[in-house]
Amino acid sequence: MRKVIFSMGASLDGFIAGPGGAIDWTAPDAELHRFHNEQTRELGTHLCGRRLYEAMVYWETAEETESLGAPELEFARIWKALPKIVFSRTLQTVAGNARLARAGVAEELATLKEEPGKDIAVGGAGLASTLTQLGLIDEYRLFVSPVVLGGGTPFFPPLDERIHLELVETRTFGSRVVYLRYRRG
Repeated sequence: MRKVIFSMGASLDGFIAGPGGAIDWTAPDAELHRFHNEQTRELGTHLCGRRLYEAMVYWETAEETESLGAPELEFARIWKALPKIVFSRTLQTVAGNARLARAGVAEELATLKEEPGKDIAVGGAGLASTLTQLGLIDEYRLFVSPVVLGGGTPFFPPLDERIHLELVETRTFGSRVVYLRYRRG
């Protein structure tokens, strides 16, 4: 069965965006970008909330940008080919290899998990929070940056019960970002 993966950069104090939504502290260097490319290449579908989709739609035409480095150009090609399902109450259309969700998130996910294919990624704080609260995330992948933000959007939502996790993998990058991969234990 396909795994559901929530992968996101986080500050040392557990925020994926700072006060006011700032994410300028998360820009990957070439080494980290290549690692993200490898992980994205292994996905079969990406579930996006509206805000993440709107931020990532840039990559649908990024290949046309002459100033992209090799890792960014490679990511643009990978992202453009990756099927995406967008959850939004306000969007009427989506571009590229994306479609708007027809059902609720739990229903869409149940259908996807039964289909053959590669793993499913979840992106966007609100969407990931909903799936975390429903107990539908199989694996958490954090890219912890050496910065303390003091507030913002948390990686994990408030929970009624603990989530027990098993550490599967760690890696430290030259940029001092630490990758932590956990699965539900």
